[in-house]
Parts: sequence; structure tokens; C-alpha cells
Amino acid sequence: MAHSLSPECTPLKHAYDSCFNSWFEGYLEPAIANSQKLSEGQRNEYAKRKAEEFEQNCGAVWGKYKECVQKALKDRGLDELLEQAQQD
Repeated sequence: MAHSLSPECTPLKHAYDSCFNSWFEGYLEPAIANSQKLSEGQRNEYAKRKAEEFEQNCGAVWGKYKECVQKALKDRGLDELLEQAQQD
């Protein structure tokens, strides 16, 4: 796995990547296998359940990782450059 922007964020990145990859595999395989069998409402309900599962399983580590990266961006003065780029 790749390193994060800041060394102190790398363990959080690895934890998040692992959580996300595990969740996504569990999301994608049934979604593809059943895509033709399910109605739109059933697919929407499935997506909603999986989003809740993601939040429950990965939401906390994602929040910590995001905070760490945002701090690293600010410490390097990159947060202002990102804001400018988003405005352009």
C-alpha cells in the first residue's frame, strides 16, 4: 500500500484502505451478480444498506484519516492552494 501525504497519517491510510477494500468487495460482488434480478427499488435499498454498513465499519477511521490529511495539508500551506484550485 502507498504512503500518505504525511508519515503520521500512513497507519490511518492503511487501516482505511483495508476497511474500504473489504467493504467494497462485499458491495460489488452481490451488486453485479444480482443487478439484472433486482428492481430499481431493491437496488436502491441494497445501496442504502451498504452505505450504512460502510459508515458503521469504516466511517470512524475515514474521519480520523481525513482529519490527519487536512492537518498535514494545512501544516504545509497546501490547503490554501487547494481552495484556490477549487474556485478556478
